[in-house]
Amino acid sequence: MQRGKVGAIVERFENKGMQLKGLKTFQCTRAIAEEHYRDLSSKPFFKDLVDYIISGPVVCMIWQGPTGTVAAARKMIGETNPLESLPGSIRGDYAVEVGRNIIHGSDSVDSAEREINCLSAATTPSRLAEILSTVPTRSIPPREKSTYGLLTGTASWTGK
Repeated sequence: MQRGKVGAIVERFENKGMQLKGLKTFQCTRAIAEEHYRDLSSKPFFKDLVDYIISGPVVCMIWQGPTGTVAAARKMIGETNPLESLPGSIRGDYAVEVGRNIIHGSDSVDSAEREINCLSAATTPSRLAEILSTVPTRSIPPREKSTYGLLTGTASWTGK
């Protein structure tokens, strides 16, 4: 949100054919940020990453699309290092340095479910938590689903 690119990011996902199912502005606490990024806790940049995500509000979003949505979203997001991200990707166009990547993408369905659950618990009682509780994750065939949530600053998804 700090860079004012939320609309541009939303537009990219919508243009790709993904459906926005929920959206909420959220101020991430240190505890939530540390849980969200716990798989990176041993990395030397962990503290800076946590400090960045808690430095201002983020936008939590829930997106849904056809099979392949997760892979498509990862390509749209780009590489972690913006210098390695291709022009046309979100990070290639908008990110300026590692650790301030404008968007986060979960690396797996399991990570996404954990991150979404972490955020929904943190925002309860909220419309986001209500939406998250109704988004199917593993209860329908993979062919019929690909759902993910975006926390700008960061993104998490479920589905295949």
